[in-house]
Amino acid sequence: MIKVKAYATPAADAPLAPFSFERRDPGPHDVQIEILYCGVCHSDLHQARNDWGGSAYPMVPGHEIVGRVLKVGEHVTKLKAGDLAGVGCMVDSCRRCEPCDAGLEQYCCEGFTGTYNSRERGTKAPTYGGYSEQIVVEQRFVVKVPENLDLKAVAPLLCAGITTYSPLRHWKVGKGQKVGVIGLGGLGHMGVKLAKAMGAHVTMITTSPEKGKDALRLGADEVLVSRDKDAMKKAAGKFHFLLNTIPVSHDINPYLGLLKLDGAMALVGALTPIDPVVGGNLIFGRKTVAGSLIGGMAETQEMLDFCGEHGIVSDIEMISIGEINTAYERMLKNDVHYRFVIDIASLKAA
Repeated sequence: MIKVKAYATPAADAPLAPFSFERRDPGPHDVQIEILYCGVCHSDLHQARNDWGGSAYPMVPGHEIVGRVLKVGEHVTKLKAGDLAGVGCMVDSCRRCEPCDAGLEQYCCEGFTGTYNSRERGTKAPTYGGYSEQIVVEQRFVVKVPENLDLKAVAPLLCAGITTYSPLRHWKVGKGQKVGVIGLGGLGHMGVKLAKAMGAHVTMITTSPEKGKDALRLGADEVLVSRDKDAMKKAAGKFHFLLNTIPVSHDINPYLGLLKLDGAMALVGALTPIDPVVGGNLIFGRKTVAGSLIGGMAETQEMLDFCGEHGIVSDIEMISIGEINTAYERMLKNDVHYRFVIDIASLKAA
C-alpha cells in the first residue's frame, strides 16, 4: 500500500484539514500518478458540505487532477513513467453496458464510480480525490496531457473543459453558427474559449455588463445583457445553440426566445429544478432543451488534444492547500476568475 498525505473534511460542517490514508499498489492495468495540481470545482464544495445529500466522510475532494506518471502496470499501453497525465470526474464504470461500450462511461447504466465520495466497484473501499499527493487509477480512466500546455492551468479542463466541450461537439458547433454562452464562471469561460476555437460566432449572455467586458477578453465576439429587454428582443431567433452554464435554479423561458428554428439549449450547470417551461416556447420553433454531463474518456482525450492544438487552458488562481477553506468561502461569493487550482507541493508543509 502507498501512504498518502491529503486534505479532507471529516463532516459536512467541518473545515478541511490534514489527513493521511493509503492508496492501493498499482495493479497490471493501473497508472500511479504523482499529483502536481488539482483544480477546485464548485461541486467539491457542494459535496464536502453535503448540499446534495449522500456525502460520506472523511472526504478527500478533487476531480481536476494533473500530474506525472510514476509507475504503470505491466499491461498498461497508453502511458509510461514520466508522461504527463490527468484524471477527471470518474475512475471506473461497469464497462459492459451500452453507454460504456459506446465510450460514454459518464452515462453508465450502473452509474460511474466518482473520483471521490464514491466506492470502488470491487473492494467497495471509499474513493479519495485529488487534494492528495498521489492517485492510482485504471488506465482507461487516465488521459494523456499535451506537453505544450501550462500544466497547472490544464487541471480545470478535466471537469470544466470537458463539461463544456462535450455538448459543443454533440450539437456540432462550428463555423457559420451563432452560439450563446449563458453565464460567465468556471464553465462559461471555458465555453467561450472552446466555441470560439471551433469557429463559431460567440456571444456571452450575462446579467452583468462588467462580466461582459471580460468575456470579450476571453474571445467572445459580442455580449448580450439578459436584463436588457430591448436587447433580448432584438436578439430573438438569432442563435443556433445555447450553452447554459447557470449553476442554480432559474427561468429558461427568456433564453428559449433567442433560439432559431430547430435550435437547442443544453443545460450543464443547474442540477436543481428549473422553473416551469412554457410548452409554446418549444413547440413554436421546434426547439430543444437538453442536458449534458461531462464526457466519456475518449472524448476527454479528444478535448485535451484539441486544447493542445489551439493553446487553450483555463484562467486560474493558484492557492496552497492551506488556503482551501478560504477558497471555498470565496467561491460562495463568486470571488474567483475563473478557477482555483491547488499547488499540491504545498501538502509537504501541511
